[in-house]
Amino acid sequence: MSASLYTKRRIKNVVAMAFSILATAVGLLFLAWILWETLSQGIAGLKPQLFTKITAYREEGGLANAMVGSLILNVLGILIATPIGVAAGTWLAEYSLRSRLGPTIRFLNDILLSAPSIVLGLFVYTVIVLPSKWLTNGDVTFSGIAGGIALALIALPVIVRTTDEMLRLVPGTLREAALSLGVPQWKLTMQILIRAARSGIVTGVLLALARISGETAPLLFTAFGNNFMTFNPIDKMPSLPQVIYEYTKDPSPDINTLAWAGAFVLTMFVLALSLIARFVFSRSKVSHD
Repeated sequence: MSASLYTKRRIKNVVAMAFSILATAVGLLFLAWILWETLSQGIAGLKPQLFTKITAYREEGGLANAMVGSLILNVLGILIATPIGVAAGTWLAEYSLRSRLGPTIRFLNDILLSAPSIVLGLFVYTVIVLPSKWLTNGDVTFSGIAGGIALALIALPVIVRTTDEMLRLVPGTLREAALSLGVPQWKLTMQILIRAARSGIVTGVLLALARISGETAPLLFTAFGNNFMTFNPIDKMPSLPQVIYEYTKDPSPDINTLAWAGAFVLTMFVLALSLIARFVFSRSKVSHD
């Protein structure tokens, strides 16, 4: 290798590394800016009553019911999306190799992945909320279940895509070794492949949870909101993103401060989920050497 070619490659490497470091620095700068802005604007609202009182008390209240409602809605969404998403991703990775249906489903999943969340909310409003109103003569309309289904539709393509990619990253030699020993395909998939890709699948579920934690638009048409504490998924359910959206439009400065405090709590929750996902993926990575 000539010295000039080696020098050119080193220059390209240094330039690429410099741009990578610059991009990382810009991303961290915006993250720090967001955290500082939400903290500085909402620090006056970060009091114990924020986590103990409900929104019905307005300026004298907190966001306890919204936080509990968000937790219930997110758990419902993940419980619905995870088994379906893992099963669909497993089928795509292991059973659709010789089927023309596989590429079609991947294409449709990518479309669902990029679909606006408000469209999914309107879809659930049409197929869940309105029929519930008609069937119960108006006793059940908006509900936590409808909100959970809307969030599940948002989380589902993330889990499908992650499961598919993680299983396809498992070395083919692992499959060949198991099949050569007479292991059935279903047992190979359940006991070997999914176990090998477990950390990546868990990471995908956590990232899907982080994705749906800040959704507001679909909940406006499904869970609707509630100023009181409720644990019944049949009732209208409050959520933290929705309360933040409503409080930012309020003319009261105290209400605006509560909105900023809620935004800071929500941002820290999403950041913690992302860090946990990275930690799980890095610590639980399985070596196939």
